[in-house]
Amino acid sequence: MIEDLTWDSTGTGSVKIRGKGRKVRFCPLWKKTMAELQPLIRGRDVNNPLFLNRYGDAMTRFGIHALVTRHAETAAEKIPSLKTKRISPHTVRHTTATHPLRAGVDLNTIRAWLGHVSLETTNIYAETDLDLKAKALAACDPGGGRRRTKKKWRDDPSLMEFLRKL
Repeated sequence: MIEDLTWDSTGTGSVKIRGKGRKVRFCPLWKKTMAELQPLIRGRDVNNPLFLNRYGDAMTRFGIHALVTRHAETAAEKIPSLKTKRISPHTVRHTTATHPLRAGVDLNTIRAWLGHVSLETTNIYAETDLDLKAKALAACDPGGGRRRTKKKWRDDPSLMEFLRKL
């Protein structure tokens, strides 16, 4: 609903999200996101759904799935590797959760943002992030206590690609 958006004086804001089991959480939104939403809601009643389908009704989860699938197919025309991937709204959620993890945000914060009750559920994101695994491996010193300033294996593109695909 439009009323679930909260604006602050700087132009940023947040949105109230109702998830599984009607759990409620608040997620911050970027200033740019809020600016994109402004013309979408201008002149509309706050009790109306935020996102509408082509008939003017509230967008359903099936409509969102169709939208993501359609845009993934369009993107695959420019990025052929996407043709072999199954991209869904959950894929977008997973990818979005992985970015803060890579930026160093702690798992508990990501857990709250995703609305997970258990940290174990969120640990899946950490376990599947291969770039983080490669960085952890790079931080290890296999040289028996000797510190090397340059790790030659890091400069091997085929090895790094192999590690990313694990």
